[in-house]
Amino acid sequence: MSFHLILEGVRPFFKGGYRTWRHTRTNLVFLGTTMAINASFGILTVGVFAWNAKTQWGILHWIEWGTALELLLTIVIFDFIAQYCLHWCLHKVPFLWRLHMVHHSDTHVDVTTGTRHHPVDFVVRELFAVAAMVITGAPLAFYVFYRILTIFFTYLTHANLALPAGINRVLGWVIVTPQMHKFHHHFEAPWTDRNYGNMLSIWDRLLGTMIDGDPREIIYGLDVADDTKSNDLAYQMGLPFQDHRQKQKP
Repeated sequence: MSFHLILEGVRPFFKGGYRTWRHTRTNLVFLGTTMAINASFGILTVGVFAWNAKTQWGILHWIEWGTALELLLTIVIFDFIAQYCLHWCLHKVPFLWRLHMVHHSDTHVDVTTGTRHHPVDFVVRELFAVAAMVITGAPLAFYVFYRILTIFFTYLTHANLALPAGINRVLGWVIVTPQMHKFHHHFEAPWTDRNYGNMLSIWDRLLGTMIDGDPREIIYGLDVADDTKSNDLAYQMGLPFQDHRQKQKP
């Protein structure tokens, strides 16, 4: 987070008093709940790795590809299951979408938005990660490497960072760039329901959920949430349980 905060300051996408303490404080509270849930699931994770080692269950127990290729395969499978598939479900399953609205209700997306998740939303995320552990049979070292990598990309893709056009275009063929993910945080569909990837951009390209456009047209927030309460912690915690039929944006 600190690294990307520096990058945001050097080459920001949106400029001029974009970050406020109230916004940062709200997102850091969600970071705290995220870390607490993550630590709790760490206990469950130990049990899953012990079970995989004992039963020899999982894809990596059935192949002999060498460490480098098996690590790459683990990252690819985790990115698909615990990121792309999870994200698709968060948007398409009504109850999960209500939870995920908290993440999308941020009207000033920056690096701190990366861990702005309703606590129940993050529990769902961790359950998908556990499912990926069982399917791959990945060793603990592979999982730790994946988690470090995906956290880096979570902060990168949400950073208020403007990459040079040429770099953005080249990197975008392989990884998810900040500009690609900015469209996903536009306040209304169809952009909201596109660009689900976290690390690899291949999933959106293969499955027809990729979109591009003029980033200057992006407006953050949600058309079914009150933008004036984007930083109201009590409102955000209760957002999944409110009536969202009345649109707030013109």
